[in-house]
Amino acid sequence: MLIGVPKEIKNHEYRIGLTPAGVRELVANGHDVMVQTDGGTAIGFLNEEYVAAGAQMIDTPEEIFAKAEMIIKVKEPQPNECKMLRPGQLLFTYLHLAPDPTQTQLLVESGCTAIAYETVTDPRGGLPLLAPMSEVAGRMSIQAGAHNLEKAQGGNGMLLGGVPGVAPAKVLVIGGGVVGTQAARMAVGMGADVTILDRSLPRLRQLDTEFDGRLRTVYSTGDAIEKYAVEADLVIGAVLIPGAAAPKLLTREILKKMKDGAVVVDVAIDQGGCFETSRATTHQEPTYVEEGVVHYCVANMPGGVARTSTMALTNATMPFAIALANSGFDALRDEHLREGLNVHAGMVTYKPVADVLGYEYVEAMTALTKVASAA
Repeated sequence: MLIGVPKEIKNHEYRIGLTPAGVRELVANGHDVMVQTDGGTAIGFLNEEYVAAGAQMIDTPEEIFAKAEMIIKVKEPQPNECKMLRPGQLLFTYLHLAPDPTQTQLLVESGCTAIAYETVTDPRGGLPLLAPMSEVAGRMSIQAGAHNLEKAQGGNGMLLGGVPGVAPAKVLVIGGGVVGTQAARMAVGMGADVTILDRSLPRLRQLDTEFDGRLRTVYSTGDAIEKYAVEADLVIGAVLIPGAAAPKLLTREILKKMKDGAVVVDVAIDQGGCFETSRATTHQEPTYVEEGVVHYCVANMPGGVARTSTMALTNATMPFAIALANSGFDALRDEHLREGLNVHAGMVTYKPVADVLGYEYVEAMTALTKVASAA
């Protein structure tokens, strides 16, 4: 198979779909790989390294999209990229379609087969291709929050861990999944006073055991969110409904009661955000203030540590990329990879996306069979 890796074009997005090591693995499996010139240069993956791994360097994205049978990316395709996709072409990347009707419409119109990293599953019910970026984003959320608590950034001037004789900042983490756990780990490590909310009692028990009493675990209700958010200096939004729009758990009314200069970091912004006042920001302009509260809602947080993120992502995606390259659409017979299929030949094949955006839902295997029969 001929595989294309274009340079990412989203604001301050320096990640790339494959490392040179990833290219080498695909080439060793008998595939040809095209990488856009200077696609990884900004994070130290040089053109010469890709060539040494067996890639062909291509100057323009237009040539990559025109020739490649499969496109491997990091972020969702931008409108001009969507318009270069074609029927029968595989797209393997993060999509986050539920809050993005424009991208969904363009992918449907393209006729391509779009597989979303964030909805691929594993036998334990996990999300193996979302997990590494969730780990990065969870850890970064505390870095970002601590920085924006500084007075010069608009925060209330609290040091996350305090100092002897001065209480630490209060951190509320809403959601005890991968993002929330990693955020809590960083916040506890920095000496903050941490509370984590979740609706799963088994998960709260696990967290209580894992952190050995170093944080407070609380069952998540509307009352609990309000109580702890109003007291907090930093709130991390870490909720996830796979493939669907995030619920709005922190309302404007709660926000109005929070401390002036408190900071909220919405890690769920790729799925529309879990705070009512959230709107996507960029690494170039990462924050805004609403109701006296600093909002950090960068939609591609892991892009801020692009080298670490690229290596972690390639490690996770590589087995699936090899399976798709080796077997094409037949690889989607694997139920876990098939969960990643969001759009196929003009049909929306992921129910949460179809439901929220008003498309007819076509079950993935039905869509694959229908197209195969027509061919």
